[in-house]
Amino acid sequence: MKFCKTYQQYMQGHGHNKLPSVGFKNLKKIIKSCRRASTQPTCPDHCPVCDGTFFPSLLNEMSDIVGCFNQRAQQLLELHLASGFRKYFLMLKGKLHKNHTALIEEGKDLVIYALINSIAIRKILKKYDKIHYSKQGQLFKSKVQTMHKEILQSPWLCELIALHINLRETKAKPREASALFDGCYLTFTDGKPSLTCELFDSVKIDIDLTCSICLDTVFDPVSLTCGHIFCYTCACSTASVTIVDGLKAANPKEKCPLCREVSYRM
Repeated sequence: MKFCKTYQQYMQGHGHNKLPSVGFKNLKKIIKSCRRASTQPTCPDHCPVCDGTFFPSLLNEMSDIVGCFNQRAQQLLELHLASGFRKYFLMLKGKLHKNHTALIEEGKDLVIYALINSIAIRKILKKYDKIHYSKQGQLFKSKVQTMHKEILQSPWLCELIALHINLRETKAKPREASALFDGCYLTFTDGKPSLTCELFDSVKIDIDLTCSICLDTVFDPVSLTCGHIFCYTCACSTASVTIVDGLKAANPKEKCPLCREVSYRM
C-alpha cells in the first residue's frame, strides 16, 4: 500500500479528534502541475509550485501539527504527573477521569501522530526535489528546523515516549498495538540510555538521553532549535542566563554547545 493511502486512512480514522494534518493529496496535486518543468533546468515563472504556493502551505500545516502535538502532549503529561492540590483541582474540574489503559493508548496515539506526520513531510519534500531536480526540499527542511517547526525536535516527544514506556512496563498490558506501530524501547549503548521508537519500516528514531554538558542522564530536557537535547539547567548555564529568566532571555546568537549552530532562538 502506498504511503499516501496509508496516511489518509490513518488520519480519517482519527477524524473525530480533528487533528491537523499534512495536505498530502493537495500538495501532490501542486507538484503534478509542475511535472512539465522536470525536463527544464529551472521552472517557468508561472509555475504554481515555485511561485510560493507549495512551501508556505506546507509550513502552515507543519506549524499547526507541532502546535497541536505539543499542546496535547503537555495536557496528557500534566494529568499523569499531577499530585497534591493540583491533582485535587483537576479532579474537581473533571479532567482527571482517565484510567491507566486510556493514558497508555492516548500517549501511543500521539507518538504515532508525530511520527507518521514526520514521514509524510519527509516524503513530500523528497518528491518535490525529485520532480524539480533540486535541493529546495532539503533546504526547506533545514529552515523549518531552525524555526523549531520540525515535530521530531519537540522535547514533548521525548517525554511522551518515556511516559509510554513507563506505563506499558509497570502496569497491565495495553490493547494490541496498532499495525503501524512497532513500539518504543529503552536501550543502552555502552551504559548510555536512549529512547528508540519505530513506525512500521519507514522511520526509526533514537533519542540520546545523555546530556553532553553534564554527561549525565538528561533532567527536565529541553530541545534547542538544532534538535539537540540538554538538561534545562545545563542549557541555561551555557547560555549565561538564570533558570528563572529561562532560555528566552538568551542571546539569539548563542550557539549549541554540541554542534555550534546558532540554536537559542526560542
